[in-house]
Amino acid sequence: MKRVETNVIHRGDCHEILQTLPDEFVDLIVTSPPYADRRKHTYGGVPPAEYVEWFLPITAELKRVLKPDGSFVLNIKERVVDGERGTYVMELVLAMRKQGWFWIEEYCWHKKNSYPGKWPNRFRDAWEHCYHFAKQKHFNMYQKSVMVPMGDWADKRLKNLSKTDLVRDESKSKSGFGKRVANWIGRDLVYPTNVLHLATEVSNKNHSAVFPLELPSWFIKLFTQEGDVVLDPFMGSGTTARAAITLNRQYIGIELQKEYVELANETLESIQPKLVAESKTLYSTKKRKKR
Repeated sequence: MKRVETNVIHRGDCHEILQTLPDEFVDLIVTSPPYADRRKHTYGGVPPAEYVEWFLPITAELKRVLKPDGSFVLNIKERVVDGERGTYVMELVLAMRKQGWFWIEEYCWHKKNSYPGKWPNRFRDAWEHCYHFAKQKHFNMYQKSVMVPMGDWADKRLKNLSKTDLVRDESKSKSGFGKRVANWIGRDLVYPTNVLHLATEVSNKNHSAVFPLELPSWFIKLFTQEGDVVLDPFMGSGTTARAAITLNRQYIGIELQKEYVELANETLESIQPKLVAESKTLYSTKKRKKR
């Protein structure tokens, strides 16, 4: 039985290193790969026309190492090419579906602290895609772990309920959807929407593309439990690893650049040196019993 070291960041090409990992070992993959032709000084850049061809061999390996009930969250954004939005992200989603992935959901990361900007034919981007893929339609999802406070709207709205509020009111558009407002009486927490309002990372100046700690943390809470294994094949400065270890999950990271591997390890050791040292644990690839 092969044993795999977790809580470690491997330095090298992710496609090559992924091939050394066993089948169906990872509970969650959450990552943000280099966008087309971006971060050239860091990663060399991949032309938009070649992006799908470059990424598909990687997603094939990710699909192999992911558990049947696991999830893959891909943070990515199109770039503008010759004055119009590139289509490589849409092409990638369609190609991954042909590869056997289920495209479950699209979450929107709203960058609530984006600074203003203007171009001749568009305005500043203030959001990015977070695509949720899975190997099957039934996967682990712990929705209660990301519930949010009810909000001030409930104070007035729930005081004087109409007859319609006490029953399931069907949508007037005949869509088949409906709501029963009375369901929320006495509740403090509700389920969030698929829009994540998170500020961009501004404290880390040593990496060219850092996403906020709250972004991987939210998905780790939603799709995993304590002790599960989280993989980031484009680890960068170690944000996903920080989120995983803070939430008592195991992590496996892969990063091409030596300086970022060193930066990530320094960060992890500085925030929780004892925990990092003690968590260099070998986890068996033997499948756990279904929860």
